[in-house]
Amino acid sequence: MLRLLQESRISKKPIEVIYMADNGSVTQRSIIVNEISGKSIKVWCLLRNEKRTFKVDNILSCGFKNINKRSLAQ
Repeated sequence: MLRLLQESRISKKPIEVIYMADNGSVTQRSIIVNEISGKSIKVWCLLRNEKRTFKVDNILSCGFKNINKRSLAQ
């Protein structure tokens, strides 16, 4: 997971994360990682359209969005 976060930071491409907040609520976010520091990351959240800080331990999954290969062929 850390590798994907670093790739987003370097490439400035958004990644999709499933995140569990401290209160237990789970959300799916599109983020662009700006900084990785210890156990937290500073990101641009495309859902909230603002800077946010997330705990790495609370990220349940992450990955780059899949591109539909069919649409590329058209």
